[in-house]
Amino acid sequence: MSFLVAGLLLFLGTHLIRVFATSWRSEQIARMGPRAWRGLYSAFALLGFALIIWGYGEARLMPTVLWVPPVWTRHLAALLTLPAFILLVAAYVPGSRIKAAIGHPMVAGTKLWALSHLLANGNLADVLLFGGFLSWAVVVFAAARRRDREAGVRYPVGPPSRDAIVAIGGIVAWAVFARFLHGQLIGVQPF
Repeated sequence: MSFLVAGLLLFLGTHLIRVFATSWRSEQIARMGPRAWRGLYSAFALLGFALIIWGYGEARLMPTVLWVPPVWTRHLAALLTLPAFILLVAAYVPGSRIKAAIGHPMVAGTKLWALSHLLANGNLADVLLFGGFLSWAVVVFAAARRRDREAGVRYPVGPPSRDAIVAIGGIVAWAVFARFLHGQLIGVQPF
């Protein structure tokens, strides 16, 4: 469990620097340059991510059960992850109405993903993993939206084809991941 906690602290902590240490971040970028900063930032984030994977895998071998969620929460999780995938795709397709309305759809998608998995899992490792990501996403989303408002950022809306790309891409990515990859990578078949 200690690897999971260390990974979460490192990965999520790295991703909170912009929220809680903006001036320090700016000083470091000015001191070492943007490329070196991105390299160091990425190295810490990747190390944290690797520790999360390792620690979560270890914790699942000897789970600490906090509660046993009802079976219907698995179906709810599968349903909630569909819009999470659509939001993820919206983060990479400029000009969609979702991107324009939400501003930071990847973080919003992370909130949905974490919440859905938190509802469907009752082990301590699940609470740490999904609760940690949910808490992080709530804080980062609020901070990013505040930054956008203060800077007057508005995201442009393109043609309706952008929305179609987002919807179809998200649905296809969700279906492929749920049907073929989730079971192989995570060990749980959603349906």
